[in-house]
Amino acid sequence: MKKKKKIAFTMGDPAGIGPEVALKAAFNTSVRQNIEPLLIGDRRIFDKAFLMLSLEGMKKDINILSPKNMPDNITIDKKPSAQSGLASAQCIKTAVELALDKKVDAIVTAPISKESLHLAGLKWPGHTEMLAELTNTKDYAMMLTGGPLRVILATIHTSLKNAISSINAGVVFDKIVMAQKACAMLSIDNPRIAVAALNPHAGESGIFGDEEDKHIMPAVAKAQAAGINTVGPLPADTLFHKAYNGQFDIIVCMYHDQGLIPLKMIAFDKGVNITVGLPIIRTSPDHGTAFDIAWSAKANPSSMIEAALSAASLKII
Repeated sequence: MKKKKKIAFTMGDPAGIGPEVALKAAFNTSVRQNIEPLLIGDRRIFDKAFLMLSLEGMKKDINILSPKNMPDNITIDKKPSAQSGLASAQCIKTAVELALDKKVDAIVTAPISKESLHLAGLKWPGHTEMLAELTNTKDYAMMLTGGPLRVILATIHTSLKNAISSINAGVVFDKIVMAQKACAMLSIDNPRIAVAALNPHAGESGIFGDEEDKHIMPAVAKAQAAGINTVGPLPADTLFHKAYNGQFDIIVCMYHDQGLIPLKMIAFDKGVNITVGLPIIRTSPDHGTAFDIAWSAKANPSSMIEAALSAASLKII
């Protein structure tokens, strides 16, 4: 019998849908066939989730680890708070420690609130940056998968203005290398990597901007010289259609929404976020805290389930 992977599921922001989707995913049949889940979060919060989902009789069937130093006054009032930010961060830290110590094979992080982190005085703009610091990782990237699309982001959680000014040949080349590594994690050999343009029509020979000529084309040329199967920059308005139809294995995108809008359009309920470059395996659902439907038993766990199954199949490269 194939050995099950032991995977830690963090509860995410306790005021959001994280505890609910974590619990639902942990009891999913496909997950239980392949994974031994460990829930990481405040036991009091999970007790409320068990009650809400009428699963009280199944508590004995799941392991729960409540991290040390959890805030005493956590609320589930469906909005960001400092207490929620501190609680969600402590769960992530605990999960990372377990993964680094090889006590779990991977971690799946439920959604957190960036505003809650900010209210708690924590500097990280999101999961990705937090995980990189906690694992002392310098070279990392955010990849998202959904249906036939895979995208990796050159810039992540920053304003569009800052994203544009951050694009340079070094950044783009590094993300092309990360795209190749991401595909290796997915067991895709010699991946076909496409690099998206920043400007409309790939700049139209400089008429609509010169970032393609100055930064993106040199990075693609360097990658090609290194033997990486890469093309670009390609206009984004047609590129995603080509990738959707199987022409490319992964797209290097210049900014957050360039990649996430098309991916969420086709796979909103099943998209998976994978952090590339870490010494551990980490995935997460590709959605937020959904405070508007939190603690109503209405949250769809499909993306959390896909994130768990993906974590069980990935390789550390």
